[in-house]
Amino acid sequence: MTDAQDTALEEPRRETRWAAGPTTPHLFSMTWRDGLYLHWPVSPDRLRPHVPAPLELETRNGEAWVSVLPFVLARAGLRGSPGLSRLSFPELNVRTYVRHEGTPGLFFFSIDVGNAFIARGVRRATRLPVHHAKMNVSGDDDRVAFSSIRVDDGARFSATYEPDGKIFYADPGTLEHWLTARRRFYAPRDGDVLTGEIAHAPWPLQSATATIHENTMLESNGLPGGEEEPLALFSGELSMTGSIVRRLRQER
Repeated sequence: MTDAQDTALEEPRRETRWAAGPTTPHLFSMTWRDGLYLHWPVSPDRLRPHVPAPLELETRNGEAWVSVLPFVLARAGLRGSPGLSRLSFPELNVRTYVRHEGTPGLFFFSIDVGNAFIARGVRRATRLPVHHAKMNVSGDDDRVAFSSIRVDDGARFSATYEPDGKIFYADPGTLEHWLTARRRFYAPRDGDVLTGEIAHAPWPLQSATATIHENTMLESNGLPGGEEEPLALFSGELSMTGSIVRRLRQER
């Protein structure tokens, strides 16, 4: 992959200024397992209307990127809580890459989870774009079969995938690093923008072979992309912590 300077699309000057506020304590811990990154380049002009101010849509080599990520979230719960209180469930994210006041981050269009209790509870408590989906994850050795059907609108995703290279850690300046090394996230909420942070060691990445059987996740979010072969990366396991989410503070 070629190195390139990160760029952000400029938004029109606005009368209000937004700030992320102070970093909050990381109250939660969890482990990512058997995850696949599927990345598609898209036209910034087509994607920018879907990213709310005050966020800036980031581009690389003149292109924006959208991603679909199936994985299993294991042992999720409050930090220090006993194992019996932890939950594990499959998850499917749709996201893009943004910047806020100079800090790179992720913007989530949708978060589908395979646990109705978690989906309902998180959506009510935070108003994050969380949906319940009927999900199935199976596998043999490193090969994973992942399928998801969203309950409320039928959005679908189905793929089989496996790593096909050695584990590597993306170097700063590479496309792989640009797509994965982001510790702040954002999501829409009733006209506002929510934000939170995650912390973890560098991603252990591998190139991946993926067969996508069905994917309406981009279409269901009104997003462009998905027509070409994606850049596929696999990550087997990574522990992380997360903060509570909060609304971006607006300063006048």
